[in-house]
Formats: sequence, structure tokens, C-alpha cells
Amino acid sequence: MQWTDDAIVLGAKRHGEANAILDLMTRAHGRHLGMVRGGAGSRLKPILQPGNGISVTWRARLDEHLGNYTVEPVQLRASDFFSAPHAIYGLGHLAALMRLLPERDPHEQLYDAFEHLLDQLSDARVAAPMVVRFELQLLAEFGFGLDLAECAATGTTHELIYVSPKSGRAVSREAGAPYAERMLPLPSFLRDAAEDPLADALAAGFTLTGFFLERFLLEPRGLPLHDERAHFIAALTRALPRVA
Repeated sequence: MQWTDDAIVLGAKRHGEANAILDLMTRAHGRHLGMVRGGAGSRLKPILQPGNGISVTWRARLDEHLGNYTVEPVQLRASDFFSAPHAIYGLGHLAALMRLLPERDPHEQLYDAFEHLLDQLSDARVAAPMVVRFELQLLAEFGFGLDLAECAATGTTHELIYVSPKSGRAVSREAGAPYAERMLPLPSFLRDAAEDPLADALAAGFTLTGFFLERFLLEPRGLPLHDERAHFIAALTRALPRVA
């Protein structure tokens, strides 16, 4: 068995004296693990940093085996994150989310979105709304996409300002008014890709996606909402005062 693919490094763990088990998000083969001989050594270690783009060839005798990787650097973006604390935390958060994906299950659109987001991650102003939208896309990839196109109660597409925490569907101002205290806010930038959101809208976006990440993806696995996400949002607040 053998294939070659583009990949983004999610993490690497030492295996024995000099080797490493590499956790990748690949374009065509999904999240995929494999062993890199010499991966813990000084030559390959800088290449195998989370966030880096690489080209990999995977080989194994049988498809169900762990297999071995050979790697070639393509885009070593990891070093670009060191000067931006929000980017370091953001990378940790995004990699943790991607590790929730089942192994060897292709998600090409999610891969492309992940790659594009990493390319913009150092710019806090651009990255903040992109991460919220990426979290929505991840929920959809798991089959828990939110329906934000029309009101769940009336079918209207106007004044959609709430999301039902039970159904994950948008609710209009009028229909949601009697239940406003129980509703989640729906920031308008999640329905308008061209909008540059302000502080309260970004906060509402992270509250919305965080609620459904916990409910649908993390709680069923017995996992908490990891600390990297909270650190990322806090670092955004410091990088962009208007995100507070």
C-alpha cells in the first residue's frame, strides 16, 4: 500500500530513540497517523511542527497498519506564529479540534478551510471571525450543522438574532422574544461573510459555537472545552482591544 498527499501537521510524539508518530490532516486521506523514522532528530523535528504544510508518502504492507511516512517540507509556517501569542493558542485549539475527526475519513473542504485559516492566523483581526466560522464548519462536518438561514418558528429570513439551544436553528426577533433569556445570540457576521464584526459580535460568535462544540462533540466523548480555546480568545482580547 502506498499513497502521496498534501498534509498539515497536527502533532508528533517521540517513538523510541529517534522515531516519531506523526498525526496529520491530509487533503485526500483525512486525519492519518504514521511513523517517521528519524522524526525525533534535529533534521526532521523542525519540519514536523504543528501547523506546517508538508508533502507525505505513506507506505504499509496492509491498509490497516500504522505504516511509515516520508516527508518533504512545503510551507513551514509554524515559526511565523511565535511572535503572536493568539496564533500559538489558536493553533493548539484548531489542532485539538481536528484530532476529534475519525481517522482516515476524508474531509477535503475542511482541509482547505483549515489550510486557509492557518495562512491567516497571525493576523488577529482576520483570524478571529474565521475561527468562529471554521468551528461552525467543523460542526457541520460531524453532522451537527446549524441552520441559520431562516426562522425555525416562522420561516422568515428577517431579523434573525437568536439561535435555539435545543434545535440549533435561527429564530427571529419577534418569535424569540418570549424566550429571549434562553436563546443564544446570533451575530450577523455569521450570515454575512463580508461583515467585519465588532467586539460584541465576536464574543457572541464564540459563545454560540462553544455551546454546540461542547454539546455535540465534547460532552459525548467525556471531554471539556480545552484550555487552548479560552487562551486563544483571551489573547485575541489583548491583541485586539475591540474584541474584549
